[in-house]
Amino acid sequence: MRSDWTALPESVTAGIAERVGGTFDVTSASSGNHAEIASTVTGPAGRIFVKAASGELSVRSLRYELAATRAIDRHPPAVLWQFESDGWLVVGTEHLAGPHPDLSPGSRDLDLLLAALKALQETPAPGEMWFTPAARLGFAHPAMDGETLIHSDLNPANLIVTPRGLRIVDWAWATKAAAWVELALLIPWLIGSGHRAKQAEQWLAELPAWTATDRQVLDHFASKNATKWAVKSRQSAELWVHDLALWATHRTYGRRSPHEP
Repeated sequence: MRSDWTALPESVTAGIAERVGGTFDVTSASSGNHAEIASTVTGPAGRIFVKAASGELSVRSLRYELAATRAIDRHPPAVLWQFESDGWLVVGTEHLAGPHPDLSPGSRDLDLLLAALKALQETPAPGEMWFTPAARLGFAHPAMDGETLIHSDLNPANLIVTPRGLRIVDWAWATKAAAWVELALLIPWLIGSGHRAKQAEQWLAELPAWTATDRQVLDHFASKNATKWAVKSRQSAELWVHDLALWATHRTYGRRSPHEP
């Protein structure tokens, strides 16, 4: 759960001031909840993004995100510094400025996403510390296991268009899995951006991991994912949960959305 900046001990704010070159202004992030503090900090040395955590689960999540960010080249924000003080873990990263991509059919931003996906599909997961597909998603299939480090939450809010291409934030759910799992998880977000299910799958056919995966495996995944989000939607009033449940259900209609002609 997010906390106000005033929750930080003086030793922490002093440590941040030392690293940003003096006094600074703070703008809280509008989304996300893995760390108690997530804010843009503007000081004499420029802008950086600061996350801070003190609770056991949020500290564990932030350490996990640090490991993922350092394991992957180029796409995540660079870690600039980190320190611990008075029970708080504090991390400063590169500040990424830019809009979220337009993932609607025909958008030029889809080319940026495709380039990022091609690179990420070739990124191995070092070690064994990562989520398993079953732990991350709540359901399993032997074909979901693999050696690729996937983000597992490539919704547009976690994607930022920059002059260096598409950048990806919030790696707290990084998972060691088969490469196609990342693509299967992306389909509901593509549907939410205006694609029909069949269009989304045709677009993913640019990636070998998708075309090489058995259709029955993909259908099994889609069915389990739709069921999971349907259950979540009955337990939550959050609009995005209900949207995701609807989009995930569209994929289970045999690559044909219910509203599709």
